[in-house]
Amino acid sequence: MIQSVMPTYARAPLTFVKGKGSWLIDENSEKYIDMGAGIAVNVLGHAHPDLVQVLQKQAENLWHTSNLYNVSNQKKLADVLVEETFAQTVFFTNSGTESMECAIKMARKFHYEKGMPERTKIITFEGSFHGRSIGMISAAGSEKLTKGFGPLLPGFVQIPFGDHEALIAEIDETIAAIVIEPIQGEGGILPVPDQCLKGLRDCCDENGILLIFDEIQCGMGRTGKLFAHEWAGVEPDIMAIAKGIGGGFPLGACLATSNAAECMTAGTHGSTYGGNPLATAVGLEVMRHVNTPAFLNNVNFLASNFRQSLEALVANHPTIFKSVRGSGLMLGIECVVPNIDVVNAGYDNKILTVPGGANVIRLLPALNVSMNELKEATQRLSATASKLEASL
Repeated sequence: MIQSVMPTYARAPLTFVKGKGSWLIDENSEKYIDMGAGIAVNVLGHAHPDLVQVLQKQAENLWHTSNLYNVSNQKKLADVLVEETFAQTVFFTNSGTESMECAIKMARKFHYEKGMPERTKIITFEGSFHGRSIGMISAAGSEKLTKGFGPLLPGFVQIPFGDHEALIAEIDETIAAIVIEPIQGEGGILPVPDQCLKGLRDCCDENGILLIFDEIQCGMGRTGKLFAHEWAGVEPDIMAIAKGIGGGFPLGACLATSNAAECMTAGTHGSTYGGNPLATAVGLEVMRHVNTPAFLNNVNFLASNFRQSLEALVANHPTIFKSVRGSGLMLGIECVVPNIDVVNAGYDNKILTVPGGANVIRLLPALNVSMNELKEATQRLSATASKLEASL
């Protein structure tokens, strides 16, 4: 018998009714420490009082007008993003998938308007994840995402992650853009080395190709800078963001240079809800908190200490854990046992983690998590590992 909620998720047997900071409370009043933060979404934790206040205030005044009219909060948030990033212009969306769709459309339109309609192909990397639309599963190309959904959209070329020679072999006058996550999230917390991002920038410049960064999961302070690519000292032409920018409220954006976005004139793209007054009010407040030196410095401080404790955890439980990877508070632990066993066993110890590719569990806590909470999380992971060891 079909369920009223379409069963497209492998849901844990947990129902949460309240959240505060880095904690979630289920329907039985049990408290769980949340090391997933809605998959890198709740950057300020659950029910942050400032976000609640801003949302309530905006809701009392104006929810939605559509983009037929000017939206003052949208303009304010776009101005902040332009001031603080490489971009000169921003298109607002409701999700990361939509942000990526905008990025792909922009890249192809750019070359078309420049008199190079043959430049339509987009290079992506194996293990990537850019969303669940037909376009974005076609971009990622993995069987896990695409099986049964054919025919896929043409024009995407997937190459092995980190394979420089395979990349160079694909470069020709049909390539419109290269798309990469500075840190693969769903793929298993795989950072792209700084020199590789620099090499991609050089390759794109030399060959008239646009460089697109997908910072949907790794952006918004997650790595200790506002955006992960800043560590490498390179800038994209286009960037997709979402997740953390709304702090839990659906919001995304596609950022671009004026050159890359020159083709995006009236009627070329649109969204009914994108950048609505509610979402952009919350986004402004998230930026006000996250985009400060003190906040980002604290993320780096917390991350350094947390990583050290996780390295010790791995050393103490070598039959369960193999290694730690990632950057900032976007960390992964590669497991020896199936990662889903670790995630499930963690529920008994009231800790929430997120499975990822390459047999990794992802640790994506709120960026304002406390040091004591990270210590508590490490202790609960250790208890989880000990329980699994006893069953081996």
